[in-house]
Amino acid sequence: MRYLVDEALCGGHGMCVAAASTVYALDEDGYNRDTGRTVEVPPGLEGPARTGAAACPEQAIRLLG
Repeated sequence: MRYLVDEALCGGHGMCVAAASTVYALDEDGYNRDTGRTVEVPPGLEGPARTGAAACPEQAIRLLG
């Protein structure tokens, strides 16, 4: 599984990290550090990746595969 964070949609709320800090992290400005690129979810962390994506109020995280 991979995910993509839409930088135009990410509002810097940090809800993804609050829900799944094992998958997502914030940059120095408080936005998801992976905005604008596709990232591989580490094996075994698919559940937290889904939880973190669902927590995003802007629906900025798209799960792929």
